[in-house]
Amino acid sequence: MNREKLVEKIIEGDVRAAARLMRIVDDRSQDYAEYMRNIWPHTGKAAIIGITGAPGAGKSTLTDALISSYRKQGMTVGVVAIDPSSPFSGGAILGDRIRMADHAMDQDVFIRSVATRGHLGGMSVSAIDIAAVLDAMGKDIIIVETVGVGQDEVEIASVADCSVVVTVPGLGDDIQAIKAGILEIADIFVVNKADREGADRTARDLQMMLELAPRHGEASWQPPVIKTVAFKNEGIEELRESINSFLATHKGDKKSARLLYAAQGIVKERVFGEYFTNSKLNEAIAAGGHDPYKAVDTLWSNFMKLG
Repeated sequence: MNREKLVEKIIEGDVRAAARLMRIVDDRSQDYAEYMRNIWPHTGKAAIIGITGAPGAGKSTLTDALISSYRKQGMTVGVVAIDPSSPFSGGAILGDRIRMADHAMDQDVFIRSVATRGHLGGMSVSAIDIAAVLDAMGKDIIIVETVGVGQDEVEIASVADCSVVVTVPGLGDDIQAIKAGILEIADIFVVNKADREGADRTARDLQMMLELAPRHGEASWQPPVIKTVAFKNEGIEELRESINSFLATHKGDKKSARLLYAAQGIVKERVFGEYFTNSKLNEAIAAGGHDPYKAVDTLWSNFMKLG
């Protein structure tokens, strides 16, 4: 199937075509950039929801419950589940079709696992491209679930139309929020596993911090703190309604930031691919015994000559 036909079928919502392109994009193989040049003009309709938070907060269970909630409303859903990278293959270690098995056979739900590829903030360019493919194929809602590395996961705020930060009682997430800047990036806070002891205190502490902290983003929106028990489906409808309320006035605010973030990532990929996958160049640097700054200065000088 040629490129134009494949892109055409994706825009028509063809699942097989979308899966094929996602594989090409995630592997960064063939002429993936040419495919994406044809995909990006067809994006911008879907609402992108970011789900982030510390490991063990129940992000996958919450995502699963949100999928069900949106499907009950008749909306189509795409999921980009970002997992740790294998140190050997570079691929995603976990399989989210297992974690979200109830939706794996639903033709109106598309779940794709993607590796972090070494990004501490969890958002590789391939993850953004896969979200773009889901957007182009007509999904109404795209949920991006980050890997769960805690304090480094603030990049999602540059990509998602609405960022949901998930905490749980007993992990000291209120303190983590202050240290990591999570307080600034959250549009909505969720205290999951709210049937545990200490849930009310965690919610109260977060609310207090939000009241004391400077308003982020639009002053008209104060991030709510919502208690959920995702595996029991408790609090999910309230969460969905809060997300929809935020999107009603703020969808599209992150479009420029999302494009800029993707563009910066593409530049990093190309520079790294050009210089640091060249074994002869690496050998020359090692043999030369230069300090790393001098080596990079030399590489940068060569790079600028190419421009």
